[in-house]
Amino acid sequence: MLNLNLNVNLSRLVPAAALIVALLSPVAVHAADDAHAIRRVMMKTWDKPEARLQVAPVVLRGAHAVAGWTQGERGGRALMARNGDGSWRVVLCAGDGIRHAPALQDAGLNATDAQALARDLAAAEAKLPAAQRAKFATFDGIVRMDAHGQHPPASDAAQGHGQHKAH
Repeated sequence: MLNLNLNVNLSRLVPAAALIVALLSPVAVHAADDAHAIRRVMMKTWDKPEARLQVAPVVLRGAHAVAGWTQGERGGRALMARNGDGSWRVVLCAGDGIRHAPALQDAGLNATDAQALARDLAAAEAKLPAAQRAKFATFDGIVRMDAHGQHPPASDAAQGHGQHKAH
């Protein structure tokens, strides 16, 4: 009798588990697609044969993401935003200045998303080697991009932008 109840319970759990997997799979696929799209934008913009760009981690929250990057001995973080058409653009580049919720709020995220993104970023970066995390801090200042995700004119970028030439 015990085996029969176990079989009945399992027969009810299998469809429920399949439903949960089916519901969550598009979310995971969408996040993976977004992370790939973010990497592609950054690679197209800054990757060079003589200075390969590495992008990791990419942490998403709603219409924003923070992507860590390294290029040679330098690195930093890029705050990304999703455009209305679903594509991604770079909002700003920074070092440690964009790791915490208040800075993310200053960049336009609401408090809930800023706190969640900062928490998720810390967790993702904690899994990386210390040397890679240290490179993220080598970017001095914050460089805001224009509405198209491009560098501002050179005169506007002079403050804090010297480190940005690396990528």
